[in-house]
Amino acid sequence: MKKIAMLVSGGVDSSVALHLLKKQGYDIEAFYLKIWLEDEMSFLGECPWEEDLSYVEKVCKQCDVPLKVVSMQKEYHERVVKYTIETVKMGLTPNPDMLCNREVKFGAFLEKYGGNFDKVATGHYAQIEELENGGARLKRAPDPVKDQTYFLAMMKKEQLQKAMFPIGHMQKKDVRKYALDNNLATARRKDSQGICFLGKISFSDFVKQHLGTKKGKFIEKETGKELGEHDGFYFYTIGQRRGVNINGGPWYVCGKDAQKNVVYLSHGFAANDYSRDKFGVGNLNWIDEAPQKSNLKVKLRHGENFHECTIQIRENGDVSVFLKQKDRGVTPGQFAVFYDGEYCLGGGVIL
Repeated sequence: MKKIAMLVSGGVDSSVALHLLKKQGYDIEAFYLKIWLEDEMSFLGECPWEEDLSYVEKVCKQCDVPLKVVSMQKEYHERVVKYTIETVKMGLTPNPDMLCNREVKFGAFLEKYGGNFDKVATGHYAQIEELENGGARLKRAPDPVKDQTYFLAMMKKEQLQKAMFPIGHMQKKDVRKYALDNNLATARRKDSQGICFLGKISFSDFVKQHLGTKKGKFIEKETGKELGEHDGFYFYTIGQRRGVNINGGPWYVCGKDAQKNVVYLSHGFAANDYSRDKFGVGNLNWIDEAPQKSNLKVKLRHGENFHECTIQIRENGDVSVFLKQKDRGVTPGQFAVFYDGEYCLGGGVIL
């Protein structure tokens, strides 16, 4: 009988995963990972961890599975929060959810507790195909909307070999139905939204807490005319319209200068003007090895949409990507994830 560590969050997905494993006869211990910001920034708003934990406790009791609450606050700060702040300071757009899985759930947690368990399970919508040589491949879930392989693309092969995704073969509607049929405490609980470690705290409040405010200028791109002041370039993203409270609008953010703390605005922001079909990708993580073929698919954000692309691997290991169609969302600092059919090959940071 395999011994499984089940990471539970208080949501319906991990609850159903736990119930399925128990039903299948595994020896299970549940773990709730308590993370850093939920206490540190509680003054900014309602913090969800106590409510999450109450649901976790109810489901573990229903499944008759022991529960351990583990503090991962230091690890989150060192491995995820620091990265997020440094990326914002450079004027780039971070994606901390990409690192949560590799650095915490299948990183720090595995380092501390992995030796006691055969597998570490989560409620992700993804599938693992185990190979005869002991390796593993990451395969898309059949639910194209909920598929989470994008967020798992930076995992190492060794981490994937230790991972288990009990609901990865299911559609979301079937997961919800399973929870209702088995009267799980989380059956009617809404799915959580937003960045993993922030809970209900807004990203702007998080940035303000760590970087403060820094007065800078709004400049009209076409004329160089000064339009007003802002509280810091790091509060703005390209294409943003909301939150730009300048007379004579609507104004769109069309550029940033991190060194000068300048945000460039334009009346005539057009998606086509900022679309790209060529870009580089660095800091690559190939789950197995670099692909031998050049014709692949790529995701530029979580969701069901792919781009057909060709890639060229550069001498330094970075990749040049050529899309068949332009996309406005080619955002430096975000992640591009590559696919060959149903299989996720890995990904890297858009340059």
